[in-house]
Amino acid sequence: MQTEDIHYKLYEGRDKESPDREDRKDNGRKGRKPGRKSAKVDMKAKLERSRQSARECRARKKLRYQYLEELVANRERAVLLLRKELEMYRQWCRELDEGRIPEGALKMVEKEKKEQLENIKKEQEAENSV
Repeated sequence: MQTEDIHYKLYEGRDKESPDREDRKDNGRKGRKPGRKSAKVDMKAKLERSRQSARECRARKKLRYQYLEELVANRERAVLLLRKELEMYRQWCRELDEGRIPEGALKMVEKEKKEQLENIKKEQEAENSV
C-alpha cells in the first residue's frame, strides 16, 4: 500500500497524454530541427547583414556630412557678402559725416526711385483695368 502511494505521488502531476522522456517521438535526439539552417550558415548570414547595414549607415552619414558642409559653406558666403555690405554702409556714413555724398548712395537712391515709380505705374494699371 505504501509503495502505491509513493508511486502515485511521483507521477501525480503527469497526464497520460504527455510522454515520458524515453517515449518521445524523436527518441531524445539532439541537433538541428528539419527545415532549419545550421548555426554556422545563420551566423554567416547575420554577419553579412550586419556588414551591409554598417556600409549603408556609413554612406548615409557621409551624405549627411556633405550636406551639412555645403550648408555651412553657403552660410559663410552669405555672411561674407553681408559683411562687405555693412562695411560699404559704414564707409558711406563716414563720407556723409564729412559732408560728401557717396557715389554708391546716389546710385542706390536713383535705383530705388525707379523701382518705386514702376510699382506705382503697375498699381495704377491694375486699378484702371478693374
